[in-house]
Amino acid sequence: MKNTNNTNTKLILLHPYIQKQGSSNRLWLLAFISILTLAFLVTLIYTRESTFITTSTTSSVIPSPVSGLGSAPLPATVINTLLHYAAKSNDTFHMPYSDLKPISDMLRKCSSPCNLLIFGLTHETLLWKALNHNGRTVFIEENRYYAAYFEEKHPGIDVFDVQYTTKRSEMKELIASAKEQVANECKPVQNLLFSDCKLGLNDLPNHVYEVDWDVILVDGPRGDWPDAPGRMSAIFTAGVLARSKKGGNPKTHVFLHEFNGEVQQVCGNEFLCKENLLEGSESLGHYVLERMDETSVHYCKNHSSSSGRGNSTST
Repeated sequence: MKNTNNTNTKLILLHPYIQKQGSSNRLWLLAFISILTLAFLVTLIYTRESTFITTSTTSSVIPSPVSGLGSAPLPATVINTLLHYAAKSNDTFHMPYSDLKPISDMLRKCSSPCNLLIFGLTHETLLWKALNHNGRTVFIEENRYYAAYFEEKHPGIDVFDVQYTTKRSEMKELIASAKEQVANECKPVQNLLFSDCKLGLNDLPNHVYEVDWDVILVDGPRGDWPDAPGRMSAIFTAGVLARSKKGGNPKTHVFLHEFNGEVQQVCGNEFLCKENLLEGSESLGHYVLERMDETSVHYCKNHSSSSGRGNSTST
């Protein structure tokens, strides 16, 4: 007798066409994505190469404006404009045009690059930096906090702070000490980095003593009261640096601002010397010092100069 349960069995067959159809769709999708990806990569590479070629071509055709400005001197019209607006300042402590012009003229005559050293951060600081366009400009400042602030505000300015140990009220004693030590620590020709002269500045960065300075402007430090440092050390140091040049132009132009001050008059006579005074007015003295032999033991040819106030000539 046959088993009737077999009649309820259902046979389900999967046709191979169904499986092939699903796999084919996935393959087409994968191929489509691959083609899009490849097209994107080709486009990206082509774009980058085109940009590089365009940039390279443009750079080779158009010269860099920065390098062009860096090698060219300032036009006379630019210099005159800078001087005009600097002299028009309403600030009481700014330099008048009659003082700005001689210094500016000397910077223009200076062989490029011109080495300019300035004692004091003043209202004209940015002007001096601009006028000495191709040259090296270094500022020496007594206030370390102001020096740091100014350098942070104007990163292109080179400022070094220095600790003055002098007092204006001690000027006569300091001059006498320097003259006594003229053959030793206070020689007119020396590297002040290794000097213990009371008037010499020996804590500046090493390279400051190695540069052959063409123009030096003494417009600091302060000297408005007896305990102020005065400009004795700045003037003495300027004289030594000018006489101790190793190369370059054998002459150095030293300018003293506020030339009618007692310290400027007395120390100018002692350490820069009357015979080197080219021009003098109430507010600006212009000295020209020549390189001296390292065996020299006198600041001036007429080394019997007194500490009295000198006579200045009119510009």
